[in-house]
Amino acid sequence: MWSSNPPADDEEYWGPNEYGIQTDERLATYWASKYGFEGDGTAPPFKVTVGLSHSGTGLEKLKNGLVDIGNASAPVSAELPDLSEEELEKFTNHVVGVDAQPIVLSKEVYEAGVEKLTAEQVRKIYTGEIENWSEIDAYTGEDKEIQAVGRAEGSGTDTAFRTNMLGGPDASMSGVDVRKGQNQQVKTIVSRSNNAVAYMALAFVTDEVAAVKLEFDGKVYEPGKNLADENYPLSRDLHCYTYDGTSEMEAAFLRMLVSEFGQESFVKPSGYAKLTQKRRENQLGKLPDPK
Repeated sequence: MWSSNPPADDEEYWGPNEYGIQTDERLATYWASKYGFEGDGTAPPFKVTVGLSHSGTGLEKLKNGLVDIGNASAPVSAELPDLSEEELEKFTNHVVGVDAQPIVLSKEVYEAGVEKLTAEQVRKIYTGEIENWSEIDAYTGEDKEIQAVGRAEGSGTDTAFRTNMLGGPDASMSGVDVRKGQNQQVKTIVSRSNNAVAYMALAFVTDEVAAVKLEFDGKVYEPGKNLADENYPLSRDLHCYTYDGTSEMEAAFLRMLVSEFGQESFVKPSGYAKLTQKRRENQLGKLPDPK
């Protein structure tokens, strides 16, 4: 959308009036102009390109000056645990949304009675203490080994799961049977298996897998109802990190993401939770003032 720089009357991709923005400028031109950047006709004032990698890889590239913004689904302190406090302070954390990872099961397991798991059961499955579905009281099917699916080591999803559910970013997961690098791959293996359990980003949950309730600290968290609750253990912030401060070019792009327009256009449609008004104001306060 930034690269196509749609005009103000393009209500499908821009339509600023819907968000109380009074402008007749094109999308990228409007946000970039807040910091003095000027467009040239239909072209955006500056280019934005996106590369795909794990969170840790992106943050390493950010630190080495290869990218301007490093996206991560876990804090930099968890992704790059070997960095000193002095090095970590060079990263500026811009939160742009919230993801809640549900626990998902193969439909056969769900239909055999497992509609809820406790946090302790999930921990024991992923540490190898529970290996058969028959060890879960609610399960009414035949003995069936559990296939525990994990995310690739080094991914933000895996780091967040270890931190929130197992006690730390380096916690042992000896119960994992297979690891997959992408949420789509996790969804595929769970949907095609009859004994799998996994955790994955909320945006990838469909009818092909069964998202279950999770009981944590005496409270039950249910997909579609309260997973965005700040106390849900698998709720995580989605970060856009900058390094050695935040430039005006970076601020122009980030201001778009954190704005009401950005939250409604990019965060919500992707299946994530928008920032609250208070959090939005806090994040906007981290950016350089517009000109």
